[in-house]
Formats: sequence, C-alpha cells, structure tokens
Amino acid sequence: RMSRHAQQLRDHDINPCVAETDASRKCMDDNNYKKDMCTAYFLKYKSCRKFWHDVMMQRRRNGVKPEMPSAEEREKILESTG
Repeated sequence: RMSRHAQQLRDHDINPCVAETDASRKCMDDNNYKKDMCTAYFLKYKSCRKFWHDVMMQRRRNGVKPEMPSAEEREKILESTG
C-alpha cells in the first residue's frame, strides 16, 4: 500500500508534473542511473515545477482557491498559453 504522501504525488489534481516525474524516472532506469543521460528530462521537470509554482503563487496572492488548479483546469491554462 502506498503512503498518503506517495498517493498525493501520483494524484494529477495535486501534482501537475506526474508525467515529467515518470519520464525522468524511466530515463534513469533505462540508462543505469547515469544522470547526464537524462538532463533533458530533468530540465522539463524543473520547468514544469517552476511554471505551476508561479501559477500557484499568483493564485495565492489573488485569493483564488484551490491554489493549485485541478488537472482539468490546468489543461485549459496550458491550451491558452500555447
């Protein structure tokens, strides 16, 4: 059974970067944990985290709840930003 924290990390409504996390982990598995082989995946993950962190901080400043948009809402945000 997964811990509560692990379940939250797998929850698309809580963690907007599940796909990037999975891709990084798979790259590491596939490349015998040679980090330099997976730099592009790490950068994608990092920019994903930064983008949604900035969205969350803006929503917090504006008093919008929940601070992290739902998975469905995030799709619309991404479509509008191109």
